[in-house]
Amino acid sequence: MPPDNAREEVTGLILRVSLRDRAAFDRLYAATSGKLFGTCLRILRNRPEAEEAVQEVFIKVWLKADRFAVTGQSPMTWLIAIARHHAIDLLRARRETAGGIDEAALAMRDPAAGPEAMAVAAGEMRLLNGCMSELDPEKASAVRAAYLEGDSYADLATRHDVPLNTMRTWLRRSLMRLKECLER
Repeated sequence: MPPDNAREEVTGLILRVSLRDRAAFDRLYAATSGKLFGTCLRILRNRPEAEEAVQEVFIKVWLKADRFAVTGQSPMTWLIAIARHHAIDLLRARRETAGGIDEAALAMRDPAAGPEAMAVAAGEMRLLNGCMSELDPEKASAVRAAYLEGDSYADLATRHDVPLNTMRTWLRRSLMRLKECLER
């Protein structure tokens, strides 16, 4: 059958399906299901899932056939678009389910640090304490209070009886010295 005749036949079948003609639906399925299966299989890459998707696509065609005439598309373009969108939706749902499983697995993970992480943290703590001991004791106390205990610069300036800008300078210079020490 020439392509124009096939196009007209599929168009006629879709229009008859919109009137709930079951015989036209059967003929439409026979004429187009192979092409729609190929579309779904290319996207889903899973034969059983693609077969199921084609069945669901034809349910959508049965329900939406009355919308075909207003689209202005060729009949196969309209059918393939339905199949393609449905397969992509299935693919997205598959990914979301897999993502949910990954998140659940991460949530079940033991939040406590493992032995390796604890060993690394202990080594870093020893290095930091060594560098802190190189600072003037008063400035080291101010750094601990500001960055480990959360004291404000103003409170530290009052406690150490120095102007606020002096305290800022102490902390900035102390942090620079700590950085240099830690990078050695």
